[in-house]
Amino acid sequence: MEAGNHTKVSECFLLGLSDDPGLQPVLCGVFLSIYLVTMLGNLLIILVISSDSHLHTPMYFFLSNLSFVDICFISTTIPKMLVNILAESKNISYIGCLVQTCFFTIFVGMDDFLLTVMAYDRYVAICQPLHYAVIMNPRFCGFLVLMSWFIIFWVALLHILLIMRLTFCMGTEIPHFFCGLAQILEVASSDTLANKIFLYVATVLLGVFPLTGILFSYYQIISSLGRMASTMGRYKAFSTCGSHLSVVSLFYGTGVGVYLSSALTHSSQRSSIASVMFTVVTPMLNPFIYSLRNKDVKGALRNLFGRAASCP
Repeated sequence: MEAGNHTKVSECFLLGLSDDPGLQPVLCGVFLSIYLVTMLGNLLIILVISSDSHLHTPMYFFLSNLSFVDICFISTTIPKMLVNILAESKNISYIGCLVQTCFFTIFVGMDDFLLTVMAYDRYVAICQPLHYAVIMNPRFCGFLVLMSWFIIFWVALLHILLIMRLTFCMGTEIPHFFCGLAQILEVASSDTLANKIFLYVATVLLGVFPLTGILFSYYQIISSLGRMASTMGRYKAFSTCGSHLSVVSLFYGTGVGVYLSSALTHSSQRSSIASVMFTVVTPMLNPFIYSLRNKDVKGALRNLFGRAASCP
């Protein structure tokens, strides 16, 4: 990197996960397989929910949106990584890097918002069952999703506008396999104080507050279940939350892992591995968690495969 050259940057270089040439075919095969499995699993969830009228409920409406966002989430990073491996190249255009950062921010935020909305849905279903149909009506559910898109779009756009104020050295190298906010701010050659302040504020507003909402919802759910007289009813009610709790734990657990790996270690390799868990493994596991732990989804899958097998 040329420390003194600050002319307008046209491209950056993604260093990826490894410089070992012999490891590149393995990485390509592994990540291509993960990408295809993720696409197939989430598309199948969307197909099952849309084709089974029994699943046309708020909970599965939000789940189908989560699957769509996960498809977009993993498609933001993996295809470019695979192209670079196959082309034996590390470059990404400056505009391409900004676009990748923008979409990555949007889809991470949407995952966060949808998990929060799903927790609220479970809270209403268990704590206010008599008012559930009135509160979680289709118009309100659509409003929650649209507002989530609206908020995170403007947050991502503000991040990009702040990044466009920064200057970068020619030949800027990003020690990662994709362009993320934190990675771009690390390699900027101008003052990033305003960017970091906005990043911290956005993280609190869009990360800590939603997580607090999720925890509060489950606190209310557990309190409500504790007042139930029937053990079977208590188990049946809480079983509908099992898949969501697993996905929330996976999302926030890997997210915290990425933050800690960046804050506590200067090893870009460890940070990249933590990011793989967050950006690649989480979207892949979500459809399996919901299909394996959810009787309704498993029943709809059997019906779908049964209809497909019976077609001439």
